[in-house]
Amino acid sequence: MLITREELALHSLTINKSYPPGDLGYRDSSFRQRDALRVQAIAELAGSDIRVRGHLTTRLEAECDRCMAPMELPVDSEFDLYYRPVASIAHEEDIEVPEAEMEVGFYSGAGVELRDVVKEQVILALPMKLLCGPDCRGLCARCGANLNVQGCHCEPPRNDSPFARLTGT
Repeated sequence: MLITREELALHSLTINKSYPPGDLGYRDSSFRQRDALRVQAIAELAGSDIRVRGHLTTRLEAECDRCMAPMELPVDSEFDLYYRPVASIAHEEDIEVPEAEMEVGFYSGAGVELRDVVKEQVILALPMKLLCGPDCRGLCARCGANLNVQGCHCEPPRNDSPFARLTGT
């Protein structure tokens, strides 16, 4: 769905859209969309900017970054975004962006594609580190055992390092 300034000049848009799993195609992602992604938003003109604000929800599947176990990630996110045409940027080599404009996005062509906005917001809603729980113990570095499920019977590492005394090990 393309959101254009011309259409918004006539009236604001109320958006109620659902994207089934696999429809958005997150490239090179470490997660998969499990449930339909639901978007409720309003698009309107804010001066010369396109403003898109709303709410999205879905559930994702991923692997824990520490123990590699499958996990679910609920996504429930609010967004309020402003977009300007790329043509509005000065064509100089070094441009200092004022602090107030750090949250403004840019688009080329006729308008803002809703699919791109939604995909970006899902990715931004994810934590930097995907963990199955805050107390995840991960995998043993030697035998690969999941330390959340079973203990490890590997010998503790030897510290032959001349720096071992500095760390107290």
